[in-house]
Amino acid sequence: MSPDYVLLYVDDPIASGHFYAELLARQPVETSPTFVLFVLSSGLKLGLWSRHTAEPKVYAAGGGSELAFAVADRSVVNDMYADWSARGLAIAQRPTAMDFGYTFVALDRDGHRLRVLALEV
Repeated sequence: MSPDYVLLYVDDPIASGHFYAELLARQPVETSPTFVLFVLSSGLKLGLWSRHTAEPKVYAAGGGSELAFAVADRSVVNDMYADWSARGLAIAQRPTAMDFGYTFVALDRDGHRLRVLALEV
C-alpha cells in the first residue's frame, strides 16, 4: 500500500480552494461547500475538508504537519520564496540551510505549513 491522498481540515473549503488553485496553478476536480479536491501531476490527491462538517469531529488545528514541495536546487527555493512572499503568504521560516538541505516554510490561510526544500546530501 502507498498513501496517495492528503486531507487538510480547513475553515472555508471554497476560500482555501481558491488559495490552492492559485498556488498550484491548477483547478480542483471537485468543489462543494464542504470539500474541494485537487489531483496533482504526481497523482497525489489533496483534499480540503471543512473542519466544521468532518466526521468524526476534528479537534486539531493547522500547523501540526507539513505539505512539502521538493524542488531541484537552492535557486528554485529562493524563486518560490520570492513568489510566495510577493503573493502575501505568511512566512514561518525564511530560506535557510538545515541538515537535510535548503528550505523555507510558508503558511496557508488555516496555518498549515507549506515547506519548500531542495535536498542536499
